[in-house]
Amino acid sequence: MPQTVGRSAESSPWSPRESELLAVTLRLLQEHGYERLTIDAVAGAARASKATVYRRWPSKADLVLAAFIDGVRQATVTPDTGTLRGDLMQIGEKICQQGRQHASTIRAVLVEVSHHPALNDALQRQFLDQREASIKGVLQRAVDRGEISAAAVTDELWDLLPGYLIFRSIIAGRPPTRETVRALVDDVIMPGLTRSVG
Repeated sequence: MPQTVGRSAESSPWSPRESELLAVTLRLLQEHGYERLTIDAVAGAARASKATVYRRWPSKADLVLAAFIDGVRQATVTPDTGTLRGDLMQIGEKICQQGRQHASTIRAVLVEVSHHPALNDALQRQFLDQREASIKGVLQRAVDRGEISAAAVTDELWDLLPGYLIFRSIIAGRPPTRETVRALVDDVIMPGLTRSVG
């Protein structure tokens, strides 16, 4: 059984009450979109005061990103299967699962980030940077094991796997499958990483 390291997919940094607020936020975001989502609506649906919400999340952008990240936190677990291919396959399969479960939320967040700089900044800081660090960790371990050369790892490489799979997840009728992950890993990413670097 492949081993993973890092926080368990079932763990949460939030209290049960905070998790409830985040779940309500996700539901309202999916129903109404970012623009029409209000702290009043979240507080009302969760039977909480606005002060309770603002005490933990100072802005709507912070609340929405926390809800989104909590909803997909299982994808932050960094695999350590012992091989680069195994790690990449495991990451890809988790992203596919995340995409199936949260496609509508991802669409809503991606649509809104272009209009709301605070949301875009929070997405970069709280979500994308963490995933970049996770994949770079996988690549660094592969370098340390001698599977690939450090020169083969580029700044453009880390987001190829999640970027393509999330794109496929939000396109109607084209959900990625395990075969999609295999083709991407075996035909694109691994050849790129194991090529001779002059």
